[in-house]
Amino acid sequence: QLELVESGGGLVQPGGSLRLSCASSGSIFSVYHMAWYRQVPGKQRELVAAISTGGSTNYADSVKGRFTISRDNAKNTVYLQMNSLQPEDTAVYYCAGRHVMGSTPYWGQGTQVTVSS
Repeated sequence: QLELVESGGGLVQPGGSLRLSCASSGSIFSVYHMAWYRQVPGKQRELVAAISTGGSTNYADSVKGRFTISRDNAKNTVYLQMNSLQPEDTAVYYCAGRHVMGSTPYWGQGTQVTVSS
């Protein structure tokens, strides 16, 4: 079972940057596709960015050109670099992993990102 712990959230002014980290344990990280999701109260959780085991990435249209997902298999960690943050990026951000041969997603506990002046 993959265990995930996010960190790096916080309060940032519009136009600022944050880097989220998601550290994994309990399983072989390199065989998991990884992703970042976000959720605001009253709305469905939405995909922000994803990275495959081979390093292919995809992004929600709303974050293209501003956010970058990356992974370091040696450190069992996936990152989300967020630049040019806007108030609409305010949400709880969740890390998720899915084994290449499986369908069950594993979730972290989430980290709050608040963009406000």
